[in-house]
Amino acid sequence: QVQLEESGGGLVQAGGSLRLSCHAAGRMFTDSAVGWFRQTPGKEREFVATISWTGGSTHYADSVKDRFTISRDNAKNDVYLQMNSLKPEDTAMYHCALSSGHYRDYATFDTWGQGTQVIVSS
Repeated sequence: QVQLEESGGGLVQAGGSLRLSCHAAGRMFTDSAVGWFRQTPGKEREFVATISWTGGSTHYADSVKDRFTISRDNAKNDVYLQMNSLKPEDTAMYHCALSSGHYRDYATFDTWGQGTQVIVSS
């Protein structure tokens, strides 16, 4: 069984950058699409970005397009989320997840990490 562990969150000023990492342990995830999602208290979980199993295709929420970049290193079993030009509204718990299906089908993301907190101050 695969376990996901996120890291890289923290406190940053608006306009700053953070790089989140997600490491998969237990099995290689080279055949799985991977995604980043975020959630704030009282709100539903929100899609941020996903990447296909090859890394050749990506998909972003409109709110983060041109600011965030998702990438993966299958040799290391790692996925990354580079976040630039951060805004206070990006404050959330960020979770990575594995998909048992297509990278654009959010319902197929069924293996989740515990998350890493991102706080963007104004």
